[in-house]
Amino acid sequence: MTSEPSAVDTPLKKLVGDKTAKALASHLDLHTAGDLVYHFPRRYDERGEHTDIRSLDVGEQVTVLAQVQRTAVRPMRQRRGNLLEVTVGDDSGGTLTLTFFGNQAWRERELRPGRWGMFAGKVTEFRGRRQLNGPEYVLLGDSTDGEAAASEEVEEFAGALIPVYPAAAAVPTWVIARCVRVVLDTFTPPEDPLPATLRAGRNLVGIGVALREIHRPSSKEDLYRARRRLKWDEAFAVQLTLVQRKRRAADRPARPRPAATGGLLDAFDARLPYELTPGQRQVGSEIATDLAAPHPMHRLLQGEVGSGKTVVALRAMLQVVDAGGQAALLAPTEVLAAQHHRGMLDLLGPLAQAGELGSAEHATRVELVTGSLGAAARRRALAEVASGAAGIVLGTHALLYEGVDFADLGLVVVDEQHRFGVEQRDALRAKAEQPPHVLVMTATPIPRTVAMTVYGDLEISTLSQLPKGRSPIASHVVPAADKPAFLDRAWRRLREEVAAGHQAYVVCPRIGEAGSGAEEEPPVDDNGRRPPLAVTEVAPLLAEGPLHGLRIGVLHGRLPADEKDAVMRSFAAGDLDVLVATTVVEVGVDVPNATMMIVLDADRFGVSQLHQLRGRVGRGAAAGLCLLVTETAEGSSARERLDAVASTTDGFKLAELDLEQRREGDVLGATQSGRRSHLRLLSLLRDAELIRDARSEAVTLVEDDPELDRHRALAASVAALVDAERAEYLEKG
Repeated sequence: MTSEPSAVDTPLKKLVGDKTAKALASHLDLHTAGDLVYHFPRRYDERGEHTDIRSLDVGEQVTVLAQVQRTAVRPMRQRRGNLLEVTVGDDSGGTLTLTFFGNQAWRERELRPGRWGMFAGKVTEFRGRRQLNGPEYVLLGDSTDGEAAASEEVEEFAGALIPVYPAAAAVPTWVIARCVRVVLDTFTPPEDPLPATLRAGRNLVGIGVALREIHRPSSKEDLYRARRRLKWDEAFAVQLTLVQRKRRAADRPARPRPAATGGLLDAFDARLPYELTPGQRQVGSEIATDLAAPHPMHRLLQGEVGSGKTVVALRAMLQVVDAGGQAALLAPTEVLAAQHHRGMLDLLGPLAQAGELGSAEHATRVELVTGSLGAAARRRALAEVASGAAGIVLGTHALLYEGVDFADLGLVVVDEQHRFGVEQRDALRAKAEQPPHVLVMTATPIPRTVAMTVYGDLEISTLSQLPKGRSPIASHVVPAADKPAFLDRAWRRLREEVAAGHQAYVVCPRIGEAGSGAEEEPPVDDNGRRPPLAVTEVAPLLAEGPLHGLRIGVLHGRLPADEKDAVMRSFAAGDLDVLVATTVVEVGVDVPNATMMIVLDADRFGVSQLHQLRGRVGRGAAAGLCLLVTETAEGSSARERLDAVASTTDGFKLAELDLEQRREGDVLGATQSGRRSHLRLLSLLRDAELIRDARSEAVTLVEDDPELDRHRALAASVAALVDAERAEYLEKG
């Protein structure tokens, strides 16, 4: 170890020793002094403050600050030796049991009642009690007689605020705290990237002060100032990236596609069997204006399930066809691409039959391109696309392959954009001579600050009204473990719906059997929980048991494409009563006669996913019912999440809940890249005002210095916080 000054790029092995540096690198991906200094505490504990032990989830790796209340030693039943049980807690009433196996009299002497400590381990449950088996711990001294703590690590905890770091079993929080202390003793902070005028105007502390106080705060006020400054760095880096991208996109040329009078779009509007909602008309007008501009449209269209996004997108596609171009729609699954194809053919009628007897005057052709097309059908479809005869082209990622060439691609529509990577969208855009206009659609409502942070280089349109004819959906949680009779009643309720002439979905989290795929998760759980329920296992059990005699179909992502399509067609035609499926039915599947959905192991799905799934019912005249079946305990975070989904159908409320429960850093693509997120402190929910301020400052700065040529330290900071991979992820079009 060295006492020489250290900088952000100094290797940790020079500062904390080889063994510790290796542990930090392999378990936490921390390699340099800068990595460690930017590894911020997750939270700060204070002696005497309540740790909400009752809210801890089984299977979670936790660090709790607690006081020893009592100890007990008893002989083990299955083998020789004693078991030491230590009860820790605080005056809130929550307690946790620590268990240590073997004869450890020294540990009993050390863990005396009254002593405070930090205890780290994995939460398990035994006979209804939360416990940590053989946890790592460090004691903070003796609260009863003032005895000095034995470990040097606890010097870090001498202050009132005790930092608790994101840790690993092999590298507990107090080891990280000790390493941070060593590094800060010699650390030379980098040049401050924020312009001095901005720091003064926004009353922000310098970077050196912020980095010290975030780890070793001398007061809550100093901690607040440090966190605020470092949040600014994160928000400002993201907003600068987005503002620069938006500016560059506006400078690119694109072929205008203005609306034409008396063409396909007018003919389509005249034959629509229903009136557009005011929202659809307004959003349609915004898109039409964008398409007529000489630079590429980059617009996000968000709307609840069933709000009519597809009709809005089809009208945009027809405007482009009227202007001599082609439009392509990229769908995430073959089921959805085929459904879009059928739906658009029905809506367009003779307008989609160019070259056929009885076609309309301004007709075009609508082609479907998927991986499962036969050779002859594929050759014919590709010829139609290449010649320009097919004005509208629908497909899956098969559209991206070599050999799919467009005559004049003017508009790319991406359905359920979160299912696609940026490189896939880029591959489709590259098939146009000039940058095409881009419309991305999502039925997952997006909180305002997420839209500002993740989609900040797109214009955003929102469809909030549901078209006439959509029915309400009631949702209820079915606690299968506590009240098995409720699950029996759920199956009887499904039979009642079928008896009334309706249909139902049963959704499982897993396909089952060996194999792989996006829907599949390996049935591995080291917390003692059973594997998630699987379609291929549940379907025969239902057919032999509670749904005996009903016509049951199975749908999942590993079925051959023609089989998937046949199952969906049978279900849509009413030839099946029940469809047992994975989340392959999550988006776009539209069967108005389906009125009920039972989601098994509902706690294994995310909030937005459950909201999407439930949108498959209530699409016709009859009301919808969604039952969320779970074995999770009342009061657990998983159960509270399900209760929240059941309590509202407001997608925007649920999107905010979803954001609270996910790691917010995922919005920067951490889950796609497999690397640590750089949104470490910024909360897209709690820091909305700060994000708006950062956006405003970013716009002003980029107008004055578009490429940050006069702000080199800032440009380097942006590059570090939003590296090329994340910048690519942020470009949503």
